[in-house]
Amino acid sequence: MNQNSSIPPSPLNTAVLFLVFNRLDTTKQVFRAIREAKPPRLYIASDGARETKEGESDKVNEVREYLISNIDWDCEVNTLFRDNNLGCKYAVSGAIDWFFKNEEMGIILEDDCLPSQSFFWFCEELLEKYRDEHRVSSISGSNPFKYADNINGEEESYFFSKYNRIWGWASWRRAWSHYDVHMRVWPEAKKRKSHYVFFESKAERESMENIYQQCYEGKIDTWDFQWSFTKSLMMSVTLVSKKNLIKNIGEGVDATHTHHLPKEISDSRLENVSFPLKHPKEIIIDYNKDLHTMKYRFDKFGILKYVKEIIKKVLKKIHLFNEMKKIMYSFSNGKI
Repeated sequence: MNQNSSIPPSPLNTAVLFLVFNRLDTTKQVFRAIREAKPPRLYIASDGARETKEGESDKVNEVREYLISNIDWDCEVNTLFRDNNLGCKYAVSGAIDWFFKNEEMGIILEDDCLPSQSFFWFCEELLEKYRDEHRVSSISGSNPFKYADNINGEEESYFFSKYNRIWGWASWRRAWSHYDVHMRVWPEAKKRKSHYVFFESKAERESMENIYQQCYEGKIDTWDFQWSFTKSLMMSVTLVSKKNLIKNIGEGVDATHTHHLPKEISDSRLENVSFPLKHPKEIIIDYNKDLHTMKYRFDKFGILKYVKEIIKKVLKKIHLFNEMKKIMYSFSNGKI
């Protein structure tokens, strides 16, 4: 294999969990990428149709039949086809529980997250590299932001983030085993401020506490904020590709959550990472890149307040630095 090639270095050995529902169009696109990668074990999870949605049962069955009839490579197939609709919160979290009950580690794709081919091998290599590294809890191929391009001499293939990214990701049983969809420890964690280590700014803490509280009270039909909460308690980071290996193709009226994506994300290109991967020397959160992610996620929760706090911290550090210089100058000149 040539240096810096995007050609897969070997046959794929990692299992894939494919989460589907009622959208045949996007399912076909993502499945074609999975079929090209040829995972040796494929897990397909499908929530049941909603009784209140006329004709949805036919759509759900059409998706299931398409997938089963088009698996044409040597592959162990496992299915979790729900008879009743559980909703996003329980259908997805339950499917991931099922996946990691059977696999020590693996790749997770939803039916609207289109991967490039190198995404599969990117995950496979890093799942193995960080298998026993508890500071890393997930691997993400989603990076639509242009700020993370390799510039200023940065050569590493990925960086570390405090934020959760679930548009095409991978993880380990050892990390997911801490997950609790009901967030039972939230009241105690809130009292102890256990999550403050990841959310230093007051504005960000307030917004996340509001979201966590709503999840705890069952007011949000989702599973991913609970995963973010779990990761903050573990003080673990997400490994993020510097190339955008995932494109969200689910925008539209039929989408569960992504009815409208920001132009920066909807216009993002699908890329391939080069092999061999270049690894960072240390596991350190890249706060510069996280600032951009935070801006996208928390604008509506008070980004200006956050920026003001950052500025205050920087000015305080500059002040302390200048005071230290004065002290050192006085010491060197015998004034102390």
